[in-house]
Amino acid sequence: MIAESLKSLFTRDLNKLKTEIESYQNEETIWKTDKNILNSAGNLCLHLVGNLNHFIGAQLGNSGYIRNRDLEFSLKNIPRAELIQQIESTIEVINSSLGNLSAEDMEKEYPLEALGYKMTTEYFLIHLLGHLEYHLGQINYHRRLLDVE
Repeated sequence: MIAESLKSLFTRDLNKLKTEIESYQNEETIWKTDKNILNSAGNLCLHLVGNLNHFIGAQLGNSGYIRNRDLEFSLKNIPRAELIQQIESTIEVINSSLGNLSAEDMEKEYPLEALGYKMTTEYFLIHLLGHLEYHLGQINYHRRLLDVE
């Protein structure tokens, strides 16, 4: 079933996100920007957990999560341990929310037109996985470029 595959892939990539955040030698660098690097790894991490908690947790899992997207990009210097806790909580929300979806639910129209058009839940979940992977790659490059002694 596609929901099980998506649960596995989201869990895999959120664990990679956790590893990236843990891999910074200097915790302050998580929040660094430089020249054409406009978003810090910390803000991208907050953006990813906010995005997934909103579009999967709140919309599909009825978690009650309220998103403040502006804060995802404006908050600074959140301790690494708190970012890791948010990632771990997001994994739980993803697994709980997707675990309750049937194959029929995946074929239903997603409740929001988040991309500006109607789409199935399955389609949007695949989009969200791609979004996670895109920013995960940015965080990896951020760490390798800026986390130097």
